[in-house]
Amino acid sequence: MEIMIQLIIAVVAIIIGIIICILTHSQLGVLITLGLSMVAMVVVAYVAHKKRENKLADLIIYLMRVQDNLSLPAMEGISEGQLGILESEIYKLVTQLKEMYSGEKKQKSYMVDMLSDISHQIKTPLTAITLMTDLLKAPDLSEEKRLDYVAKIDQQTKRITWLIRNLLTLSQLEADMLELKKEKNNLKGMLDGIMETFEIIAEVKDVELSLECPDEVYITCDKQWTTEAISNIVKNCIEHTPSEGSVRIKVEQNNLATEITIVDTGEGIDKEHLPYIFKRFYKAPGASNSSVGIGLSMSKQIIMRQNGNITVESEVGKGSSFLIKLYRV
Repeated sequence: MEIMIQLIIAVVAIIIGIIICILTHSQLGVLITLGLSMVAMVVVAYVAHKKRENKLADLIIYLMRVQDNLSLPAMEGISEGQLGILESEIYKLVTQLKEMYSGEKKQKSYMVDMLSDISHQIKTPLTAITLMTDLLKAPDLSEEKRLDYVAKIDQQTKRITWLIRNLLTLSQLEADMLELKKEKNNLKGMLDGIMETFEIIAEVKDVELSLECPDEVYITCDKQWTTEAISNIVKNCIEHTPSEGSVRIKVEQNNLATEITIVDTGEGIDKEHLPYIFKRFYKAPGASNSSVGIGLSMSKQIIMRQNGNITVESEVGKGSSFLIKLYRV
């Protein structure tokens, strides 16, 4: 646009010069005017050419900065016309490439962390299996000891199988690859099944387990995985509640969401640990040796994938309260 204006001005200057010369009947003036006009046009063309070269040089420097620093510096200004369109398209392309690079980098970091976690979690049972396998080779080993080692190997093998299954499920959830069904389910029926599962465990620990849920409450969810998510929280509450304590499940439903509150009278969680209890493999002080820190992380991923959320409040010595919200919209 700027170049066109300059050219128009030059042409107008030529025309005016010619008109003046004709009116004054001066041939020398005509020649001088034509010469000056030609010079003006050359100067305008040269200036326009230099501006284009400078802009192209700026674009080359910009692309080199992106290539060298793997960053996305802001462009100082966008020109008009075709060159401006080129600058804009280059910036869009660089932005897209930057986003792709960032996504790939995060995915690579995630895979490295996941493989490290899997290796760390499987290392202990594998070491135990290797040790007991060596002990089984002893020629003077009694039959009783042999059967004991075989049973322990079987136990550790099952533990590895459980770990791998849950780790794969968790990785699928985090990568948004696990397909969850959307079906209408009666929540009371789901929670009754969870109560039956943990009834004996709670009775052995002398923990009172109670449920308060209206019969007519329905939620849209994947029944299997939602049951798994709630079960993990109930199990966690029972494990951390001492004898003569209680774990209570209460359900309320409004126009916005279905709320499932799970409250225990257990040992509670320190404030410094609360932000981390839903992180993968996080184990708070006092957790049992059998705990690997997968359950709560998996629960949160399942609930979040179904338009929900989990929050927790806790006080040391008084207990914890988990709130599951499954939104209805």
